[in-house]
Amino acid sequence: MANPIYAALPTTIFTVMSALAREHGAINLGQGFPDEPGPETIRARAADAVLNGDNQYPPMMGLPVLREAVARHYARVQGLDFDWQSEITITSGATEALACAFLALIQLGDEVVLFQPTYDSYLPMVRRAGGIARLARLAPPHWRIDRAMLEAVFTERTRLVVLNTPLNPAASVCPAEDLALVAEFCVRFDAVAICDEVWEHVVFDGGAHRPLIALPGMRERCVKIGSAGKMFALTGWKVGFLCAAPALTAALAKAHQFLTFTTPPNLQSAVAWGLDNSCGWFAAMPAQLAASRDRLGEALRREGFAVLESAGTYFLNVDLAASGVAEGDRNFCLRAVTEAGVAAIPVSAFYEQDPVTSIVRLCFAKRDATLDEGARRLARARELMGG
Repeated sequence: MANPIYAALPTTIFTVMSALAREHGAINLGQGFPDEPGPETIRARAADAVLNGDNQYPPMMGLPVLREAVARHYARVQGLDFDWQSEITITSGATEALACAFLALIQLGDEVVLFQPTYDSYLPMVRRAGGIARLARLAPPHWRIDRAMLEAVFTERTRLVVLNTPLNPAASVCPAEDLALVAEFCVRFDAVAICDEVWEHVVFDGGAHRPLIALPGMRERCVKIGSAGKMFALTGWKVGFLCAAPALTAALAKAHQFLTFTTPPNLQSAVAWGLDNSCGWFAAMPAQLAASRDRLGEALRREGFAVLESAGTYFLNVDLAASGVAEGDRNFCLRAVTEAGVAAIPVSAFYEQDPVTSIVRLCFAKRDATLDEGARRLARARELMGG
């Protein structure tokens, strides 16, 4: 018999909407991948490494050259001091890194604090590891964390809290005051924070990512997760970074060795080179994405949609209710893809309890023509229901 945790899961909203987009020949503004192929110099390094490098098992914790590069990168851009040998593990993407953290650190009956809207892999992985989810609810337009919210979900059985910032799907960046609150509660309840920071380089308008691990009291109780796929717009590469104090890393690595064990060596070596040689990319990439965000946002506003602020990630959100659309987000998205030829994601899919049902997520990491046509088709979807 199948495990009931997974057997009961519906098909993910990303799979549903992408399949409908293919079936109906729709523009896909749903799933978060760029139109562009990513930096050619890094891709060329990976190709060369396949042909001329070592293609056998790399070390379980990752190639030393990549672990060293990760440590240098975070020291350079975030002022963090990681020891590459005892504090960095390379994983097959951030989702595997999350699985390592949950399997290694959750014991049966441990409580895990999650913030809704929550990335869809968190809940089933926490539950499969034996954890009990305690759900806090964030709400538009600002998606803020407050003290009363944390008081309601932290208990003496809290062992982990999962924090995603910048936040997918809200496209918000956790402000310093909210980070300080999370750190305060982690210290107070002796909890470990799993920090999903895959969007840390995709922050706009002069903003800066603040890693929770840098806050007082958090260095020994944080697991910081990064993603080369998000850093370099190479989402199919699945190269992730687990960064944590030695005692945590020892446990994380033992989980990793029985999941994927290791990650393709050509990708590891290419990412290592990219981290050390891509200052121009890290400067230009957010500005280019911000221009795409602004283009889509302006087009949607011209069509009468209420667009929420996007401070980071590949996404911006439309508030249907504030746009005069009297329809739930899921129904609107299903109609938009089948009747108007444009796929989007209903943010209600990221909630298990008391969902926000009027927010639609759109990916703007697309070519200009795609964004322009996508906005036009969303307006068509609105017209078809009389909104």
